[in-house]
Amino acid sequence: MAILVAIAIHEFSHAWAADYLGDPTPRLQGRLKLNPLVHIDKIGILFLLFFGFGWGKPVQFDPYNLKEPRRDGAIISLAGPSSNFILAIILSLLLKLFIVLQLNFLIIIGSLIFVPVIRMNIILGVFNLLPIHPMDGFKIVAGILPEEKAHEWNQLQKYGMIFLILLIFPIAGSSMLSNILLPIVDFISNLLITIPKTEIM
Repeated sequence: MAILVAIAIHEFSHAWAADYLGDPTPRLQGRLKLNPLVHIDKIGILFLLFFGFGWGKPVQFDPYNLKEPRRDGAIISLAGPSSNFILAIILSLLLKLFIVLQLNFLIIIGSLIFVPVIRMNIILGVFNLLPIHPMDGFKIVAGILPEEKAHEWNQLQKYGMIFLILLIFPIAGSSMLSNILLPIVDFISNLLITIPKTEIM
């Protein structure tokens, strides 16, 4: 369930941002929904299940419908990871509230449901910020760079999947990607999920 929630909010946010910025393409393609079934990418979810990192079905948008194609494209790309982090923060605050109010039943339910969803959203958010095509981070960098540099940057698209597979493929029991990203994921998870003793009292 945590995987589906993270993917649904991520891709819906891409679609919403594109629609808000003037491109109806995602809405016309039925992507402006929180239904996870319309956002699942078969390969992406398999990677998520077996390697711990993955992605949803990419939301398509037409840059010609945007007022500032490069800037707006970067905003659309940033919307996905941002939504994952925002949801993780909201759920962690709710869980902390349950603890402060000593709502034991809700603490148990929150620990069982919220914690996996928080962690999965952090994983998806961090992973998608990688500056490697087809991750959102690659498009965000392209939107920030000066136009000439962005053109050079976009030439790296063709190598993206090769880099990604090399990073994800496990070597000696763990992948380079896990070694790079998991410490970041763990750090953010500990910040959001760990409840200080002063708050419990």
